[in-house]
Amino acid sequence: MEGTLSVSTITPVYCGAQYLEELIKQLERVRQEWQSKNYPIQIVESIFVVDAAKDDSLAILKTISNNKAYPWIKVIELSKNFGQHPATMCGVLYSTGDWLITLDEDLQHHPREFIELFKAFAASSYDVVYAKPKDSVHQSLFRDWGSRGYKKLIAKITKNPFVIDFNSFRLIRGSIARAAASVCGHETYFDVAICWFTNKITTQKLSLEDQRYINTGTSSYNLFSLLSHARRLIVSSQTKILRLGAWIGIASILLSVALGLHFLYLKIYDPEAIPVRGWTSLYLTLLFMGGLTSTLLSIIIEYLSSISLQNQGKPLFFMVDRSSDALIQKFLNHEPIDH
Repeated sequence: MEGTLSVSTITPVYCGAQYLEELIKQLERVRQEWQSKNYPIQIVESIFVVDAAKDDSLAILKTISNNKAYPWIKVIELSKNFGQHPATMCGVLYSTGDWLITLDEDLQHHPREFIELFKAFAASSYDVVYAKPKDSVHQSLFRDWGSRGYKKLIAKITKNPFVIDFNSFRLIRGSIARAAASVCGHETYFDVAICWFTNKITTQKLSLEDQRYINTGTSSYNLFSLLSHARRLIVSSQTKILRLGAWIGIASILLSVALGLHFLYLKIYDPEAIPVRGWTSLYLTLLFMGGLTSTLLSIIIEYLSSISLQNQGKPLFFMVDRSSDALIQKFLNHEPIDH
């Protein structure tokens, strides 16, 4: 419809057989509500990317998608298990919406919260809105605090403050999401790639609970999968901490020069102050060469890191069209909309 912005939802599927029917019912409920109330945003498609599901998820989705009552359901079947982020990026590239919402399969991310994500966007024409849990997601200190602590550590190492807020429940401007997905390589972390294209990123506090983990103590992501996510997060980021090695090396070189001048002064004016001959020159040589080596290695590694990011597709620039944002902002601020 004229004056209406389209929304695509994207859900990677691995073992969601017991949740998918209810998820689609909730999506349909939100979709019908937005249509009946003539919202300027409408869900036009829900894309489910089946990542070699280990249960009956594919059969359930095919049955639903073949039902004429659900023409907006699209099912993509991957040839093998590639992981959550590649599956999400696949759905992003197949999407057509002006805005995209990514969510998990297990109703941890409830469709009724979609409008809350848009309310956060409307505050300042943001390009990305991440859901931020109000309370414990897994009700497990190890899992919740471990994830939060790791993200804080990576945020400090990479100097990327948005790492703390990374979440698979996100609202993304369609053009930016598709651009980010299109440049991602095998080791690229999708959220890091999004940060290459925009820094207009915010969060919205929502009630998020992983009922599957709370009730059964199991998750579709085992320890190996979580560690793989963590590794890719580091690989995709330009670790600014590498510069610390260069500064330590430079400090060692300057210290070796200062000490060298000091001992030279003692050698000339107070030779008795140096009781043992030879150790000072050896010490200063090791300090100087160690500092020089550390500095050069740090520069080389950072250069290789920059090449790696360039090979992964980090862009020099990107243009975005935010001219339609006023439509949603007027609606959410309860102002009259000119169609």
